[in-house]
Amino acid sequence: MRAGPRRAGSASTAAAGSERVARAALTRVIEPGDECGGRWLREFGAQELLGRLTAAEDTEALPGATVRRLAGYRARAATADPARDLEAIAAAGGRFLCPGDREWPTQLDALGDARPVGLWVRGGPDLRKWAVRSVAVVGARACTPYGAHMATLLGTGLAERGWVVVSGAAYGVDGSAHRGALAAGGATVAVLACGVDVGYPRGHARLIGRIVEQGLVIGELPPGDHPTRSRFILRNRVIAALTRGTVVVEAEHRSGSLVTARCAAKLGRHTIGVPGPATSGLSAGVHELLRGEGVLVTDADDVAELVGEIGELAPDRRGPVLPRDLLDPASARVLEALPAGGAVTVTRLAHGAGTTPDDTLGRLYELHALGFVERHGDEWRLARHPVRPPNGRRGGF
Repeated sequence: MRAGPRRAGSASTAAAGSERVARAALTRVIEPGDECGGRWLREFGAQELLGRLTAAEDTEALPGATVRRLAGYRARAATADPARDLEAIAAAGGRFLCPGDREWPTQLDALGDARPVGLWVRGGPDLRKWAVRSVAVVGARACTPYGAHMATLLGTGLAERGWVVVSGAAYGVDGSAHRGALAAGGATVAVLACGVDVGYPRGHARLIGRIVEQGLVIGELPPGDHPTRSRFILRNRVIAALTRGTVVVEAEHRSGSLVTARCAAKLGRHTIGVPGPATSGLSAGVHELLRGEGVLVTDADDVAELVGEIGELAPDRRGPVLPRDLLDPASARVLEALPAGGAVTVTRLAHGAGTTPDDTLGRLYELHALGFVERHGDEWRLARHPVRPPNGRRGGF
């Protein structure tokens, strides 16, 4: 009995599955940020590109690559085993995302040919939904206690305001930002420069495990792959593109964190910096950023106001309210006319305040009742003891 024709939907599903498998294989072939490989992927599609890389050698098959470079691509393609990698990520409770998937964060498409081939993900939440309201907090690995404190405060404050904190799970500022978000019971995403099943750095294996349980761990490299210096730098473009803005907390002049911030600026995202001591070399890069495209912030309220929607305003900043701040303008003018030492008559005081003696006398009785002035016969002077504000702290004039 002959089988009937296969439905178009089944063919489409099979093609989509083959494309996914091909992309999974290509994550072992194309390095993160490789625009040449990204261009081929855009022009030929994942299946055809993989086929050309695994076919008999033909330098014309992939234009723009030298014989030596093409040989490197082919060597990697020959050893790629996407079925094994997909089984490994499934065993780790994760998944592999491709452009076009419902969960794919489309803001990564702004990277053009440097867009990730795909993303390996561990954790339950939907990456696309989380990325819509996310902020990157990055900075020095060898940060100062001040840097760690500020990163923790930002992580906690942003998480409490419903923002997803994105960082790289490195020592120093990254780890502090993640811990701050976790401590608040909030959302955090770690973008790794290695396989998402690899606990790197080793000292953060437990932290990465907590992020998997409470948030998301993502990366471009397949399971088991190791980090390199260049991969750390190229990972930063994903952090910048994924989020609405990048906050830098402590960075030297040559810092990967500044690479992230400048990539964010290039993509039209907010570039933000937390100032440090003027004498600190670890804040020199941040200060350089703030002299250019960066915006200065001091807390999570500032960040939320900058990257958030209309109405997400930081509270008004002002010093403590002093008792004299509550006086009406006329009474304040009489109070200011009183000399710092000695007493004066009402007539002389009225002249100094620019008002009549009768009005000045009325204001003086009001100020006396409030504890601002004292009367000595026909003369008046400032009270010897400053008025205490309502909260009990000593005020001043």
